[in-house]
Amino acid sequence: MRKTVLIGISVLGFFHFSISQAVSQNKVVVIPLLGDEPQASAPAAVERTGQTKSYETGDDGDLQKGVAWPSPRFTDNANGTVTDNLTGLIWLQDANCVTFFSSDNTGQNSRYWNVALTATNLLASGYCGLSDGSSAGDWRLPNIKELQSLIDCGRHSPALPSNHPYTGVQNSSYWSSTTIAYSTTSSWYMNIGAGGMGSAGKGSTLRVWPVRGSY
Repeated sequence: MRKTVLIGISVLGFFHFSISQAVSQNKVVVIPLLGDEPQASAPAAVERTGQTKSYETGDDGDLQKGVAWPSPRFTDNANGTVTDNLTGLIWLQDANCVTFFSSDNTGQNSRYWNVALTATNLLASGYCGLSDGSSAGDWRLPNIKELQSLIDCGRHSPALPSNHPYTGVQNSSYWSSTTIAYSTTSSWYMNIGAGGMGSAGKGSTLRVWPVRGSY
């Protein structure tokens, strides 16, 4: 005759085991009923737009939904970098740098898209006013979401939060590293003057604003 004996249930952290012992021909079989369960991560937070003026009841300026910006929003690190305390991103303080590395002789900030990718990747301490000890490979061209995170929808020319510590900001379009899915010869950009997003062919010359992540 076969017997099944329930030994017990132990709950330790996220583990739930029910151990059964089946006695058959002097063999013991252990069957776990439940194992590790993956834990759902918290949803990504969406920050406020910065718009505080209301133009109609129920609009963005009226409701001001989203994560509140920290105060201060930015920290000037006194080494050519600025930390955004909302996102944790570290931005080059000079948004109009023209020499990103030793042999960079273009004499201008604007670049073709592929040249912008290379320039930001080669940026290191000693260039663009940096004294942060960064090395080539630490910096990169921001993606479109990262550029959007800088925008204050309550301001324009530039559409950046008040009292930001950036220098050389132009009311112009800055490349993102994000290629357009339906037109892979083009990339998204952010117009810092108007605070709007647009697209341009990668052969266009748009501005370059490097970032490095701390997340």
